[in-house]
Amino acid sequence: MSKFIKIYEENPNAKAIDKVIAILKKGGLIIYPTDTVYGLGCDITNTKALEKIARIKGVKLEKANFSFICNDLSNLSDYVKQIDQPTFKLLKRALPGAYTFILPGSSTLPKAFKKKKTVGIRVPDNNIVRTIVKSLGNPIVSTSIYDEDDLLEYTTDPELIYEKWKDIVDLVIDGGYGDNNASTVIDLSKGEVEIIREGKGSLEIL
Repeated sequence: MSKFIKIYEENPNAKAIDKVIAILKKGGLIIYPTDTVYGLGCDITNTKALEKIARIKGVKLEKANFSFICNDLSNLSDYVKQIDQPTFKLLKRALPGAYTFILPGSSTLPKAFKKKKTVGIRVPDNNIVRTIVKSLGNPIVSTSIYDEDDLLEYTTDPELIYEKWKDIVDLVIDGGYGDNNASTVIDLSKGEVEIIREGKGSLEIL
């Protein structure tokens, strides 16, 4: 089976999405498009797959700061402690969009994340990855891929990503050229707004 699959954002092909879901359910790793840089991910409920990603990134799983990619805000309560009205309004304003929000983690986080006090949540403005998450029925974990040769440059060409990652991951999704600007990271876990990284998402939402 080819490890490289083209999916169009306007109308993601159901058969292609099914292939992606089958790989994720088996504990496979995928590289996928978002509204920012291409991401490396797996099913958040599969600890073995999560451990593989942690190994690739050179971190221990319990210390890894992976984000969760959600389809929308509806299943947020499964992973995040109750949030107040101003926080929810801010999330609604910003998402889907190029943001990662750090929020207080709930006690119902998947096993591998049980000790986490916070969780990063992404709802990208990209139909491909949101369709994958919706079909899977739970979020996928997300971490960025970058070039070791030049830490400032994210690879944007899916064919080059495939060349580099084909022996490491189970599938690379070609969703067109990616962006080389990462998401804006905003920490809301301490009751006030803290900008951790200014990226593609505008700070005008604040």
